[in-house]
Amino acid sequence: MDLIFIEEMRVEALVGIFEREKIAPQTLEINLTFGVPDEAAQSDDIARTIRYDEVIDRIRTELATRHFNLLETLGEYVIHLLLNEFGAPWVRISIAKIGIMKGVRRVGVQIERSRT
Repeated sequence: MDLIFIEEMRVEALVGIFEREKIAPQTLEINLTFGVPDEAAQSDDIARTIRYDEVIDRIRTELATRHFNLLETLGEYVIHLLLNEFGAPWVRISIAKIGIMKGVRRVGVQIERSRT
């Protein structure tokens, strides 16, 4: 299986259980790796792969319109987009809140799922 990765994507999102997190977007850092069909490389045809530009645009659009209490729920939402709408066979995501606590660079989650 071939993999596409997107690293250090910054997005603004409403995520968290505290009132301030429900009204003010936070900057999140997302790292995403997902499987793509092997035939994309063999055919050199963009139509046979998953376009990372479309994935990035879709994630940004979705996160701009929703609130999630938990990073875990946000991560599952993005994974299901990749598995169900983009047809990825396997997805790994890490999502981090940046500078959310004094003396801590990032706090986040990692989730990995596949179709099987």
